[in-house]
Amino acid sequence: MATHLQVGDKAPAFNGADQDGNKISLHDFKGQKIVLFFYPEDDTPTCTIQACNLRDNYDLLTKNGFKVIGISPDDEKSHQNFRKKFNLPFTLIADPAHRIINKYGVWGLKKLYGREYMGLYRTTFVIDEKGTIYKIFLRPRNKAHAQEIIK
Repeated sequence: MATHLQVGDKAPAFNGADQDGNKISLHDFKGQKIVLFFYPEDDTPTCTIQACNLRDNYDLLTKNGFKVIGISPDDEKSHQNFRKKFNLPFTLIADPAHRIINKYGVWGLKKLYGREYMGLYRTTFVIDEKGTIYKIFLRPRNKAHAQEIIK
């Protein structure tokens, strides 16, 4: 299952709180290119690989004009610890109520080892300066995610 959004759609507006409790909205980034990456959980192996790849290539992304924002269902405290532990330079938005996650259609039924459960689909949206979705990565290459975004 994948998001209902498509390339060319207007990115859904959102408001949330970052790891420090600061209010963040999509509107704050008007006129900028955004890498909005949704990931299932702080400090898990695959999410850490993805976040660290974006961290290690952060200069490359910012040189190309991208602002990087991560969103997961974890709370602010969890995000604070994750950011500190791995020295992540970008904003992480807490969305335990799934308000933003649901707007972007990245929550749904998943399967693992034959077991079904509800969870977050690891998905990245690249949003252009006009607030339009430019690219959607439904299966980000976690070890080379920044490189695929730059391409």
